[in-house]
Amino acid sequence: MSRTVLAIDIGSTKICAIIAEIADDNSIAITGAGISKAQGLKKGSITNIELASKSIRTAVSDAKRVSGSDVKTAIVSISGAYTKSLNSNGIVNIQNKEISFKEIEKVMQTSLYNANIPNEFEVLHALPFNFKVDDQDFIEDPLGMNASRLEVDTHIITTQKSNLNNLKKAVRGAGIEVENIVLNSYASSIATLNEDEKELGVALIDMGGNTSNIIIHSGNSIRYNDFLGVASNHVTSDLSMALHTPLNVADSVKLNYGSLLTPSNDLIELPIIGDETTTHEVSLEVVHNVIYARVEETLMILAQFIENSGLKDQIGAGVVLTGGFSQMEGIRDLAVATFGSIPVRIAKPKEMDGLFNNLRSAEYSSAIGLVMYAASSYTQYEIDVNKRVRHSNEEHIQNSSVDFSDDSDIPTPPSPEETNKERMISLSSNKEKKSDEAGTFSKFWNWATQLF
Repeated sequence: MSRTVLAIDIGSTKICAIIAEIADDNSIAITGAGISKAQGLKKGSITNIELASKSIRTAVSDAKRVSGSDVKTAIVSISGAYTKSLNSNGIVNIQNKEISFKEIEKVMQTSLYNANIPNEFEVLHALPFNFKVDDQDFIEDPLGMNASRLEVDTHIITTQKSNLNNLKKAVRGAGIEVENIVLNSYASSIATLNEDEKELGVALIDMGGNTSNIIIHSGNSIRYNDFLGVASNHVTSDLSMALHTPLNVADSVKLNYGSLLTPSNDLIELPIIGDETTTHEVSLEVVHNVIYARVEETLMILAQFIENSGLKDQIGAGVVLTGGFSQMEGIRDLAVATFGSIPVRIAKPKEMDGLFNNLRSAEYSSAIGLVMYAASSYTQYEIDVNKRVRHSNEEHIQNSSVDFSDDSDIPTPPSPEETNKERMISLSSNKEKKSDEAGTFSKFWNWATQLF
């Protein structure tokens, strides 16, 4: 039986809502989409709940009208801005010598318990990047293996509780309940990266309106994430100041003439800021130089992020750029020069049924990734924002606990409650037996004393 999902990508410049039907085999068919201008947001965070709710409601209403379905819950993206990450590890002993899902769940929860997470932060994702079975390292999936000990290294992404609660309030204000929350760059990686890139190691950079988010995938799991509060809108601001023209005019100049390739000497006429009836001529070479300086600086800082991550030698597949800012002409060549001649690819979302033409652009990677996440396209195991351990092969049960299809064939040890229950039953039955024996003896003693 297919299910209907609503994905809401909340960005700094736009809100994108997508409604899709997900079949039993997890195939996706998009049925509706709505896009609205983002209000009440700055650098990916909510700054005005009422305005943000209004923008979300507009996008969702448009998506519902196109789809013809009324969805009440949504999977929502959250910006990498103000997130903090740390690594942790956990160890458990395997009592019945065979690893079941319960042991995997326990070791992941142990790694989460061992992490030093500040009180004001909430876990967004806990993503295991290395399982160790006894002394054997880098196990892809330990499920069903024989072992006496299981270890895990986990990458934990956290965000401020206030940030999370404000996001939920804004979505609820639009009449939608939040079912799950996913980091936007994680969602973008789901929509754009292929299996070879994940296995070889790759840095994905989602370049949006106000922020550029980076994650590094290595060994099929996220190992590093960070964000830079510089993106497309900063180019607009630079142009506005350099050309002395209003922001909306600077934005159209960026969209129409923005290029990182060889500049032109042509002149364009622009209104002057503060006196829009007066115009002045500006050379496109000046436009090119302003844009080039800002984009080069942004890419250099992102290259430094990769260097500081300590994982530069593990990104064999190079760098993948996505997001609206990545569509600027010539950005790939500049990125190759900046990142030190490693492979660079500009990525658009993967194809799927019903994908509207306007959603095929790189700026919708995060939104498409949310829909794919809802169809179980996440990492092998993870703990989500609801503190639930997810499995990539799980069967989806609406509004219920997770049911793992692989679990039926794998023997699992009885839970402590079941063990205690069995012990209690056996103890009480022994007590009954002993009391019966005691009662029979006392009756015999009374009869004997009366007789003699």
